[in-house]
Amino acid sequence: MCDLTNPAFTDETKARELLEKSRWPDGPVCPFCGQLDTVKALGGKSMGPGWYHCSECREKFTVRVGTLYERSHIPLHKWLAATHLMTSSKKGMSAHQMHRMLGVTYKTAWFMAHRIREAMRPASVPTMGGGGKTVEADETYVGGLEKNRHRSKRTYPSPYGGAGKEPVVALVERGGFVTSHHVPAVNAANLGVILEAQLHDDAILYTDDSKLYRTVKPKLRPKATVMHSAKEYVRGDVHTNTVEGYFSILKRGIIGTYHHVSQQHLKRYLAEFDFRYNNRAKLGVTDGERAAKALKGIEGKRLTYRRPDEAGL
Repeated sequence: MCDLTNPAFTDETKARELLEKSRWPDGPVCPFCGQLDTVKALGGKSMGPGWYHCSECREKFTVRVGTLYERSHIPLHKWLAATHLMTSSKKGMSAHQMHRMLGVTYKTAWFMAHRIREAMRPASVPTMGGGGKTVEADETYVGGLEKNRHRSKRTYPSPYGGAGKEPVVALVERGGFVTSHHVPAVNAANLGVILEAQLHDDAILYTDDSKLYRTVKPKLRPKATVMHSAKEYVRGDVHTNTVEGYFSILKRGIIGTYHHVSQQHLKRYLAEFDFRYNNRAKLGVTDGERAAKALKGIEGKRLTYRRPDEAGL
């Protein structure tokens, strides 16, 4: 449960102390040279609370330096509140709702949300299916209905369906994690790259009866499929219901909360939904623990108002 009465969401000092404890459990570490023993707190009213000095490199810093919050004029307690709201909302939190709850502008709330999504992105792609575990793979298309688009903006139908939508491929390890990918097209080449990077050699792969999976490398081909074309959805232990359940949460969040997600930003929305699924209550992760994990991802990912456009944020 997300406790919005936590003092860290209303008091700047409490918020700073919480972030320092999260980032520096053994004491302040210099973000410039990595020293611990040479760091001392700076006193005096001119600097304000939370400033430190490293005698090794002679640099001054706060807990924000080297993180997504660096040089942000938004109070830390609002950053922490926004993080808790996004990590505890199963289907996401819109920027409009956040700007009303936090008392910031819509533009600020939108950019905060994208920064937090960046913190949710994993540092590396995990390998799935080790120890003979079952992995389900499937693809879907995310976006608005083609009939609702203006005639000048309609697209030609894809040979794989999903006109006017963006293709997403997801792999789910049963009882474990999910990773979803925004791909330019759903074809054997793109599927092969994803399966090669993520599947363990002894993984058991289940898919639907899409012909695309038959043309990837032999060792990456599914061990079993369900014939959706023949209205077969479960055959014993063979099904893709787990990954389809994830797609249901993703689509309900995008349609019901965000309403529209552009091609440019889709990858970070996927990271957001992946993060919450991979740290869900069924795996024993509480709302507070989920938010704490998101805070661990802020380091080394500084973004400015200009860089998101350059980097496709």
